[in-house]
Amino acid sequence: MPSIDLNCDMGESFGTWTMGNDEALMQYISSANIACGFHAGDAGIMRKTAQLAIQNGVAIGAHPGFADIQGFGRRNMQLNADEVYDICIYQIGAMLNVVKALGATLHHVKPHGALYNMAAKDAKLAQAIAQATKDSQADLILYGLSGSLLITEAEKIGLSTASEVFADRTYQNDGSLTPRTQPNALIEDTETAVSQVIRMIKEQTVVSTDGNIVAIKADTVCVHGDGTHAVAFAKALNERIEAEGLLVKSI
Repeated sequence: MPSIDLNCDMGESFGTWTMGNDEALMQYISSANIACGFHAGDAGIMRKTAQLAIQNGVAIGAHPGFADIQGFGRRNMQLNADEVYDICIYQIGAMLNVVKALGATLHHVKPHGALYNMAAKDAKLAQAIAQATKDSQADLILYGLSGSLLITEAEKIGLSTASEVFADRTYQNDGSLTPRTQPNALIEDTETAVSQVIRMIKEQTVVSTDGNIVAIKADTVCVHGDGTHAVAFAKALNERIEAEGLLVKSI
């Protein structure tokens, strides 16, 4: 049976353990991207979120970002390639050891927020993230925006990749995500978002905000877990994917 990976950013809180939507969402996803302490999360939350993923049979990924707690890692920072390499290898290493201590394995790496978006268009940053991933553990899969430099630069050094699409985000004509600063960046309607996902999986295309058909590759679908209706949306998406004859499964 054909399959699709559903991933979600998780462990993005601090201090006293509050799971938020994480526990409920785990039953509807196949991969969890766990914050590594720079933009969100801390040592205890990393461990507890990883435990939750293991209990639910969900693949574990490191989710490194800029050291920008106030901006939740969504503000651009002007780091050079060496600095990006350093912050990534530091965060991936932390997640590797957390997972190792729990008797599990790390499956993938997905950069967060501004780091992800900047690396999609900057070859040097993409190279730095890819190299940090490979140097951490050569068999890790790097998740990156479909059609982006993050994917192509990772493939150049022989790293396995997963081209990512977004369930609840709109797209521009070049295949990039509409910036969150724009009013039409997010898709609020569940049926519209679900239909976009099914199109991306089955037809490998998405309709841009200008109405143009844009080619994409969908290996994994990001489901955001911090929305008001995140759990209901994940459930509806999961059910629709199964109705289409597809299996939700990690890569």
